[in-house]
Amino acid sequence: MRLLVLSDIHANLEALEACLEAAPEYDQVYNLGDIVGYGANPNEVTERSRDLGSIFVRGNHDKACSGVTSLQDFNPIAGLAALWTRHQLAPDHLEFLQRLPQGPLQPIENVQLVHGSPRDEDEYILMASDAYFLLARSAAPLIFFGHTHVQRCFSLESGASTGKSLVPAHHSAKGRQTVKLDLKARTHYMINPGSVGQPRDNDPRAAFLLYDTEQGSITFYRVPYDIVRTQEKIIAAGLPERLAARLAEGR
Repeated sequence: MRLLVLSDIHANLEALEACLEAAPEYDQVYNLGDIVGYGANPNEVTERSRDLGSIFVRGNHDKACSGVTSLQDFNPIAGLAALWTRHQLAPDHLEFLQRLPQGPLQPIENVQLVHGSPRDEDEYILMASDAYFLLARSAAPLIFFGHTHVQRCFSLESGASTGKSLVPAHHSAKGRQTVKLDLKARTHYMINPGSVGQPRDNDPRAAFLLYDTEQGSITFYRVPYDIVRTQEKIIAAGLPERLAARLAEGR
């Protein structure tokens, strides 16, 4: 089975469409949350996401934008965008976001889906030591997570106390590129596909991955998209200009 894993689209329609155009054939889509927030196309992206599949975990922006949680922990820019999004969402999309399930989910054997981490759906896993701690205690050998907007892989071999951290070695920030990772036996992995709509690893290209269960491989993708068009929409919507500027910076 070939599984397309998307995360942190953040209402960026141009980035989502670019990823879908670049993606090879797949059997199912796993969405790791934060469908909305920040971007100017919350309805279009929510509709497109719903059309793609039924396996979702909720993100913190999905909760905040739909009113499930407060904006207390959001910075002012993120809070303004969340309030704007809440007023823009069509009723059926608002209800859909409110009903998204909390991770972790286990859609197939040996695979777990979370937005932040298995122990806290809003936790940022940025430090390798945190990932290794979770991997040593995980029953699932493969965990897909999002939230950090950074394409990355943490691995821990059985019996080891320290693991490995892999940042896919894309040779430049231009064009469409892929990096393939063959999964090893007796090894646990936490893998982040990166952000479709707002990367934060100094590479402005949209990010996603494909998991081939038969080959036992992960392919990381980076694809360019029409950032200028996305920025124009954000400005035209009256959203904070910083949300437009950061897209070109990849951070």
